[in-house]
Amino acid sequence: MIMASSSPSASPSAQLSLLSKPLPPRQSVQLLFNVTQSRAGPRGAASSRFRCFAGQTGFFSRLGRLIKEKAKNDVEKIFSGGFSKTRDNLAVIDELLLYWNLADTDRVLDELEEVLLVADFGPKITIRIVEGLREDILAGKLKSGSEIKDALRKSVLEILTSKGSKTELKLGFRKPAVIMIVGVNGGGKTTSLGKLAYRLKNEGAKVLLAAGDTFRAAASDQLEIWAERTGCEIVVAERENAKASSVLSQAVKRGKEERFDIVLCDTSGRLHTNYSLMEELIACKKAVSKVVSGAPNEILQVLDGTTGLNMLPQAREFNDVVGITGLVLTKLDGSARGGCVVSVVDELGIPVKFVGVGEGVEDLQPFDAEAFVNAIFS
Repeated sequence: MIMASSSPSASPSAQLSLLSKPLPPRQSVQLLFNVTQSRAGPRGAASSRFRCFAGQTGFFSRLGRLIKEKAKNDVEKIFSGGFSKTRDNLAVIDELLLYWNLADTDRVLDELEEVLLVADFGPKITIRIVEGLREDILAGKLKSGSEIKDALRKSVLEILTSKGSKTELKLGFRKPAVIMIVGVNGGGKTTSLGKLAYRLKNEGAKVLLAAGDTFRAAASDQLEIWAERTGCEIVVAERENAKASSVLSQAVKRGKEERFDIVLCDTSGRLHTNYSLMEELIACKKAVSKVVSGAPNEILQVLDGTTGLNMLPQAREFNDVVGITGLVLTKLDGSARGGCVVSVVDELGIPVKFVGVGEGVEDLQPFDAEAFVNAIFS
């Protein structure tokens, strides 16, 4: 049973409560999205309007594309600042290639290999890229330092686009679409969920948050702050030690009854080596699928970018248990190990859907492979 803060008739004995901030009344079933495209910085913006009807097939796929398209114009500027530490590490490549000549090929490629490893591209990708460059140089296909750098960029971009091209949110056709957020402790899971809620709400979606992190005492409070900040409603467990699966199930039921567009489900942070807690994620997944067939539509794993390649074992375990559909890489603005983005996509074949490149509420950005490559090799 759910108690709504805006409903005086709700039972005081309810196990779950719904904290809500009133939403403006809807005048029609038509959903209208504002698309802002930045052309001259924060103050120089032009607006266009994107019209979408809730009853249309592909409503959620349109929403996913819209989020990506809206960020496209600003993303290169944001990535350029967000990946500055990685770019600084890779800047030595320009020095290596500036006076390159054929006789120096082995020395230059050995040093290039070291630079890529330091940036956490990983040994497998690094060797593949370097050996590919060596073959092209010896075959006479690359004849200058600038051509070598262009070939390097193309190699990295090809990895990202061939194995991780499906970066849009896939939200299906039924309402509500359900997105589960999973990850280890301290990776920025709840914050990422709040920032995603902010982005979705700004596109006109009716979003419900579910505080499924029932282990960490401050998690619900943190998510309630995000609910208030974004103007979203939230379902929280009223009693201690409530089962996360119960909270998420009740939230999705509420979302279905009240025609929410999207339910964002937080979960407890857990070590990938704690198998009992990992089993709980299976229970959460089953609980929401019983309410809405095919849910959850997305299971996004939040990974801390400062851990570099150490995130790979985490991602593998979570993927084996619940089937990760996309990755959210956080704290990349404070890391010089941005090459891990390429490693994760190559090793797991799971697309990176969002990256965190700052502290601001708008700094969770849809991942754009071309903008990323341009940012780290500029």
